[in-house]
Amino acid sequence: MSLSHTPILPHFPHHLSPITYHPNCEDGERVNPRVLIADDQPDVLEALRLLLKGEGFRIEAVMTPQAIIEALEKKDFDVALIDLNYTRDTTSGQEGLDMLTRIQNVDSAIPVVVMTAWGSVGLAVEAMRRGARDFIQKPWENERLITILRTQAELAQALRQGQRLEAENRLLRDERMPALIAEAPSMQPVLEVISRVGPSDANVLLTGENGTGKGVVARMLHAVSPRAAKPMVTVNIGGLSEGVFESELFGHVKGAFTDARTDRVGRFEMAEGGTLFLDEIANLTLKNQPKLLRVLETGEFERVGSSKTRKANVRIISATNSDLNEEVHQGRFRQDLLFRLNTVEIHLPPLRDRREDIPRLADHFLRQHALKYRKQISGFDKATMQALTRHGWPGNVRELDHAIERAVLMAQSDTVQSSDLGLQPREVARRLEDMSLEEVEGFLIQKTLAQCDGNVSRAAEKLGLSRSALYRRLQRFGF
Repeated sequence: MSLSHTPILPHFPHHLSPITYHPNCEDGERVNPRVLIADDQPDVLEALRLLLKGEGFRIEAVMTPQAIIEALEKKDFDVALIDLNYTRDTTSGQEGLDMLTRIQNVDSAIPVVVMTAWGSVGLAVEAMRRGARDFIQKPWENERLITILRTQAELAQALRQGQRLEAENRLLRDERMPALIAEAPSMQPVLEVISRVGPSDANVLLTGENGTGKGVVARMLHAVSPRAAKPMVTVNIGGLSEGVFESELFGHVKGAFTDARTDRVGRFEMAEGGTLFLDEIANLTLKNQPKLLRVLETGEFERVGSSKTRKANVRIISATNSDLNEEVHQGRFRQDLLFRLNTVEIHLPPLRDRREDIPRLADHFLRQHALKYRKQISGFDKATMQALTRHGWPGNVRELDHAIERAVLMAQSDTVQSSDLGLQPREVARRLEDMSLEEVEGFLIQKTLAQCDGNVSRAAEKLGLSRSALYRRLQRFGF
């Protein structure tokens, strides 16, 4: 059991009026919403089952995190109601928080409502940051719980319908260009090179510190190219282990290895006629570099376990925050591969060198997150904007985005206050003994990145971590 005591179950009032949900169906039938509920306590599941069944919901109940994933892989649900505490610990909610990411990977459209007997503002904020749509504390209020589930189910159906219409009409509208806010003088050379090489098939290498917006520039290059109507496929090289590289990029056939139960299409085939974006290219191992080089030189590859040669028609855009010339000098990166990748190099300046863009970037992220979390926030007060423009931003634009998202969640008025940002003033350092272990780790990573001018390879070496280990921590902390 995940809790040290059994929570008080809610009383079911007999006078509660049924709330019936009738989503719009393509075949015109009335279908009640399907809800996946997950908790490790049978009495909680039974209480929820009785309540929701009486309100017309279709229920499927599971008791473990793995069962949640298995259920989502088998069926479509309108909403998921999951507990945050299972068997690993009793009060932290960490297991449920981890599940939110896994759920998004299986079904990014399903709304998730989280519940726990150990609620706190910090836990609620973190759950919503990871994708939860709402938060219920045990013991729950019946009417509020039903209203939340009904509302989220309706929103999910509307969202799915909107996504289908968007996919059908995307080519009919001129909305393919990603947002690149770049008015600072230091960004003008970047825009100029994009306008020149974007319409070509030239391979492009994007360089710059972690979080400077290399992914956005890659999407812009694709959007202004003749390949814009074809897919752009992204591969995070830093997240691939050496053993799965070939399967991920080139695909495999059934039986090629133990877990190859079916044929799989690789990323080169997915991107056929379009663009393949290889992020964190410096993390490609020496063993796998010749395999990528061969495709770039000949356009040919084979799926793992197959002798059939296939042709690749893709444009390669790659990105790194490492100095690849230094990597070549140190013998960690092949020079001939660098030549193939680096037909044109675009270097993105760090955010501290383009402070003129911070107000517009902040407004852009504010609009995004206010819409996402359905909050009425109009802007920043003067002190907050000054704090934003003064901050060092070692995590660059990504860190700014993360800070604005947190501020939107924490804001209690229609304007963001300085305290909502959670930024540590540079002139006042918190005492380490007052920080949690996770806060200390984030503080040291941020400080080391700043000392290394945002160079992840140097920072990883200084921290005694591998580059991939530091990348994982950067993603976790939102830097």
